Amino acid sequence: MIHKKEPIVILILRILLGCLFIFSGLSKAIDPIANAIQFDDYFISFRMPFLQFFSMFCAIALTIVEFTLGVMMLFRVKIKLTATLYLLFMCFFFLLTAWLALAEYLEVNHGYDFGVVKDCGCFGKAIKLSNLQTFLKNVIIIIPTILIFLYRDHIPDIRLTELGKWLLIGLTMLIAGLIQLYCYRHLPIIDFSDWKIKSNVADSYIDKQQVTEVTYVYTDSLGNEYSFTEDELLKKYEEDESFFDDKESAREEERIISELKRAPIQGLTMEDSISDYSADLLNENNTRPLFILFMTDLDETDIEGLESPYLAKIIQYCTDNQCDFVGLTNSSVKEIATFKKEHNITFPIYRSDCDPIKGPFIVRDAIHANPGIIYVQNGIVMGKWNWRDFKKISFINNQNK
Repeated sequence: MIHKKEPIVILILRILLGCLFIFSGLSKAIDPIANAIQFDDYFISFRMPFLQFFSMFCAIALTIVEFTLGVMMLFRVKIKLTATLYLLFMCFFFLLTAWLALAEYLEVNHGYDFGVVKDCGCFGKAIKLSNLQTFLKNVIIIIPTILIFLYRDHIPDIRLTELGKWLLIGLTMLIAGLIQLYCYRHLPIIDFSDWKIKSNVADSYIDKQQVTEVTYVYTDSLGNEYSFTEDELLKKYEEDESFFDDKESAREEERIISELKRAPIQGLTMEDSISDYSADLLNENNTRPLFILFMTDLDETDIEGLESPYLAKIIQYCTDNQCDFVGLTNSSVKEIATFKKEHNITFPIYRSDCDPIKGPFIVRDAIHANPGIIYVQNGIVMGKWNWRDFKKISFINNQNK
């Protein structure tokens, strides 16, 4: 069968759609745990929590399908099948995002409570879109998808044998799967979290308290006033104590040097049963190195990671070098006490209060490893590791050899 030449407009649309799906697939492939969490949120939103067991499978499968379809579209691999799958794929998500946009509108403006997911997750954590923005994006995308489907007979297949085409498809699926496997076992190749390396978590999470200064005002017999800060007052006493002999008793005046500044991200706490230590530990003026062992939910923490000999080395390093080592979890105080007793843990484990539905999910999203370590110095993230990579913390393990 002789195919007509592919129209230039269809060629451009095909390349754009292929690249879009490849980008969308890769943006999710680099963080499969975040993608699985997104499926968790969708299943909860649609009142189907029993399906959360399949969240990771769905996340990996969807990413492989999306990435593979993008490659097939870009390189014209089995183009008729690809165009049909594209159309089915986009029709499903067009209807889904239409409902999400409508449901969110009804929630915001008419008081309904659908528990709708606010972040679609279509580009992973790389690009965040509202439900309305996602729907409008799909309105734009579905138009070229329909055009390519209608002109599918005018697009020639890649010049490969049938076996070669299926091998190319299989290789593409394998690449998408291996990328996800690597990022699942370690950490995302590209980190889009608020705790990425070099980020200032002190600025992001810790309120800047109001700073005031007290001045002491003295008045002499002629009505002249002399103002001193506390340091200046002590210095004046040391230099010339007789200066105050003919002065009236000081009155105190307080002035605000800097106003209270709320952190842009609220909700992080590091609490025990008495106090919240987050401001002390994450303060940019805290010069002690801080190692935080993140364990989102203690009942889901990988015990192999907790019992790692490399973790024991890290804890010993902190003891020997005056570093702070603490745990952080969303579990309750009672669960923490039981967990510490069961596993003979001596370092403090703090909790960050988190509603299981509404969040904030700061601990969960800081590092996609359970357990995982984040190293903070002066409020700046200097390193982060999945428990499988504790042995790669060279400045500790080289010293302990």
